Amino acid sequence: MVLKKTLKETPSQTAGPYVHIGTLPSVAGIDVPTHRTPGNTGLEGGAPIIIRGTIRDGGGDLVKDAMVEIWQANAGGSYGPGRTGWARSHTDFETGEFRFETMKPGKAGGQAPHITFMIFARGINLHLHTRIYFSDEADANAADPLLNLIADAGRRNTLIAQPDPGSNNTWRFDVVLQGEGETVFLDI
Repeated sequence: MVLKKTLKETPSQTAGPYVHIGTLPSVAGIDVPTHRTPGNTGLEGGAPIIIRGTIRDGGGDLVKDAMVEIWQANAGGSYGPGRTGWARSHTDFETGEFRFETMKPGKAGGQAPHITFMIFARGINLHLHTRIYFSDEADANAADPLLNLIADAGRRNTLIAQPDPGSNNTWRFDVVLQGEGETVFLDI
C-alpha cells in the first residue's frame, strides 16, 4: 500500500511587513551601497509639481507602511524611450503621507493628463491600480475615455487631485481603500 502525503495550501502572500526590505531597503534601515531609492521620475520639461497624499483603510485609519509607485507620460504626452516616468515612494511611518516630485504629464493618446498610481501594502494580495487626474484639466477630464466609464460623478472625483492650499505646484491625492469615499480602482 502506498501512502500519499497531501500538502495543504498555504495562505496567500501579501506585500506584508517585508515589502520595504526588498523594494526600498533604505526605508527599512538597510544600507545597500548599490541601491538608489527611486524618488523622482526624471522626466524632462514640463512644470515641476509635487504630489502628496495619504492612504486610509476601510476603518479610516492611515496605512503607514504602504509602498506606492507612479508611472506617467512626459509633458508632451510621450512614453517614449529615455523617459523613465516612473518612481517609487513609501508612506511615512509616522504621518502616513507619501510624496512624489515629478512634472505634470501632457495629454497622451486622447486621454487627459494623468499619472498611473499603484499601491502595495499588507493585506493586499495584488497591488491596487488607479489613476491621478488634475482638477485644472476640466475639459480634458470631461473627454477622457476612462473617466467617462465611471457614471457616478462622486466616484469619478475620487481620481481627481486638487491643489494643496498654501503650496505652490503641489497637488493633493488622498486614497480610501474601501467604504465611504472609496477610490476607484482599475482591474488591469
